[in-house]
Amino acid sequence: MRIRNRPHTPARLAHAAGVVVVSLAMFTGGLLAPQPASTHPAGRSDVRMSILVYHRLGPIVRDSMTVRTSTFLSQLQYLREHHHPIVPLHTVIGYLRGDAPAPPPRSLVVTADDGHESVYTDMLPLVREYKIPVTLFIYPSAVSHASYAMTWDQLRTLRDTGLFDIQSHTYWHPNFAIDRRRLAPAAHQAFATMQLCKAKSVLYERLGVDAEVLAWPFGVYEEGLFGIARDCGYVAGVTLAGRLATARDETMAIPRFLVTDTAMGARFAAMLPPEESR
Repeated sequence: MRIRNRPHTPARLAHAAGVVVVSLAMFTGGLLAPQPASTHPAGRSDVRMSILVYHRLGPIVRDSMTVRTSTFLSQLQYLREHHHPIVPLHTVIGYLRGDAPAPPPRSLVVTADDGHESVYTDMLPLVREYKIPVTLFIYPSAVSHASYAMTWDQLRTLRDTGLFDIQSHTYWHPNFAIDRRRLAPAAHQAFATMQLCKAKSVLYERLGVDAEVLAWPFGVYEEGLFGIARDCGYVAGVTLAGRLATARDETMAIPRFLVTDTAMGARFAAMLPPEESR
């Protein structure tokens, strides 16, 4: 299910990129500021959903972000054996926005950030075997340039499987907390606008995808940037918070669990919706 039907063409994105609001009031929320109360009807907020985020797979653990391919396979087997449906991210976002019914009981979402080549070489075969939907958050500046990243042709192959949904991770993966300290307010807003809108524009031009969801780099976000994200055409954003998502969450900062190679057994189970979530 798609949330929006109207594509954001490069021309519309260019227009949005030129809209820079310089009011300091936009930044009064600060980093990880308290979220506004939910507008969902009473009784919806007790549904808890899990969104998992991976970065790269491989035969051995080379760093804290690497999950062994064998570990990923074991996790998929665990999810199947314990009857955890894997649903598209848009299904969860539709529910959180109040536009769709709740996902199936105990369901979860699989996402992968950054566009590492191992998504193509290691994740793709298992995704095909288990026929699960995956949302990829891509920062276009690395594609076909960085040694670790996928190429545009590889991303097209993933897109064409119908199992991978390609979304935005900004243009070059900045840390907005650092940039806010080094830039004047107006310059920071202009920089953020470029990062958010240009990523959408390039993904549209290269892949024909209308990215509607944003993954905040490093999980860092500011409430003052939510308006810019919406002006660029995003309807939701995801971050890193290590907890289940509920209808009470701000839809521009939906929490995800960071999956590492240690997420096995009880540690992995702790990231999943419990039986009583419905």
